[in-house]
Formats: sequence, C-alpha cells, structure tokens
Amino acid sequence: MNLQTKQDELHKILQKLGSVAVAFSGGVDSTFLLKTAHHVLGSRVLAVTVRSGLVPQREIDGVVQFVQKEGIEHILVDFDELTIAGFAQNPTNRCYLCKTAVFSQIQRIAEDRGIPHVIEGSNADDVHDYRPGMQAVKKLGILSPLREAGLTKEDIRQLSREWGLPTWNKPSLACLASRFPYGETITRERVAMIDAAEQYLWDAGLCQVRVRFHGNLARIETDEEGLRRLLSENLRKEIDCRFKKIGFLYVTVDLQGYRTGSMNEMLELSTESRIKQQ
Repeated sequence: MNLQTKQDELHKILQKLGSVAVAFSGGVDSTFLLKTAHHVLGSRVLAVTVRSGLVPQREIDGVVQFVQKEGIEHILVDFDELTIAGFAQNPTNRCYLCKTAVFSQIQRIAEDRGIPHVIEGSNADDVHDYRPGMQAVKKLGILSPLREAGLTKEDIRQLSREWGLPTWNKPSLACLASRFPYGETITRERVAMIDAAEQYLWDAGLCQVRVRFHGNLARIETDEEGLRRLLSENLRKEIDCRFKKIGFLYVTVDLQGYRTGSMNEMLELSTESRIKQQ
C-alpha cells in the first residue's frame, strides 16, 4: 500500500467516526493524528492532554502552542500517575495500569461532551515492541486510526513534513517512568532527577537522548551525533559535574546508543534464562 493510499484510508476512517476526542501528547504521531482529524472533521474534534509530573513541562508548552495556533478545542487534565495502585512499584504491566487510568478519564470527558469515540496515536510499527499499554487501549475500546490505516512512523514523519508540521523531525518521546528498570520504585524525587538531567542534556545540544535510572548511576543513551558530542572532554566534565549536583554518584554512557524500549531487554534476558533452566 503506497503512502497516498494509506492517507486516504486514514481520512475514510476518521470520516466514519464523525466526532472524536484525540489523546494528544504533542509527539510526532498524536500531532499528525490531531492535525488530520481537525482537517477532516473540523470543530467535531476535541484534543485532550494529560498533564503530570511524568511529562516534561516543555512538552506541555508545545502542546498548548500547537492547539492555539491551529484553533483546536483543547482540554488539559491534571493527573498523578503515582496515585495509581501498584504503579510506583514499577511492575512490567506499569503502562497497562497507567493507560487504563488515563484513557478511562479521557473517555469520561468525551462522554460528558457527547463525543462517541476516543482515538490515540499508535502507529503500525508499535506492534513490534513490548507495549502492555496497548492491551488497555484495546480493552477500553480506544481506537488507533494510524495503525488501522497501516501508517508507519516513517510514513507519519514524511506526511508531517509535507504538511509543514513542526514535529516532523521531533525526537521520539516517552513518559519519564520509562527511564526506570522494572521493579525499581518510582518516586517524585527520582523523576525530578531524571527530568533535570535530560533537560540539561537538551540544553547542551543533545537531541535524541534518554537518562536511565539505575540507583546512584545514570546511564545516558543518545544517538550517533550525541555520542560524537560526548567525546568532548569539556562537555563530559560538565555533564558529570551537573549530574552529581542533581544527585547521581556515577554517570555512564551506553555504547549501544539510544534505542526505544531498552528497559525491555531485561525482560528478554529473563525469559531466555527461564527457558534455559527448563
């Protein structure tokens, strides 16, 4: 299926829905979905954004700027994921717990407004990673038009560029809870450490970056350009000094570089170990 066919299919899906509430995070996928839904459905679209301590403020600022510029009706919902039973213990189904709570709240908002459908921005590539949050999406009946239309991340970036969307080349994002190994307790203080560390790296010019939390050790993942920048002795020393002020004792760089779902590698190793023991 070529790109135009996929885009046409997306338009048909949205037209059939008639009126939607879009779970809008400001990332590449949800921005393209919201823009397309607004193009197809006009005023029958409501954007809903969850604001929490697990989302950097710079992302919320970008969300507000976008909907204001596009003239899209928007609701900001304050939400504290750490109040979800079991979430702070960071189990392997953490995303399921979170998505269930968050999307249930978005559904209530949609129902109050008489909007029959809630849609979210998962794409066709998302089926290839461990994503327990998708189980919640399916269970609650949340729709994923981009995935249904067969649009991949690369498709979405290309179409976003053609539409002049500022997110077309935006680095991939994920909530700050994804920086913690499964089983590592998530606290507001630890989240604040990660947020401060990543913001510092952004300000230093690194774009695609994650700071993974391993107790008193911070593990930096970044792309090839970021790795080259880290070769600078001055920058390394500055990062080490700042991270220690933030609260980390050790700072390391992952030689594999940035990759999505790196914390899931622990699950794969655990599975392989169990298989060998059988």
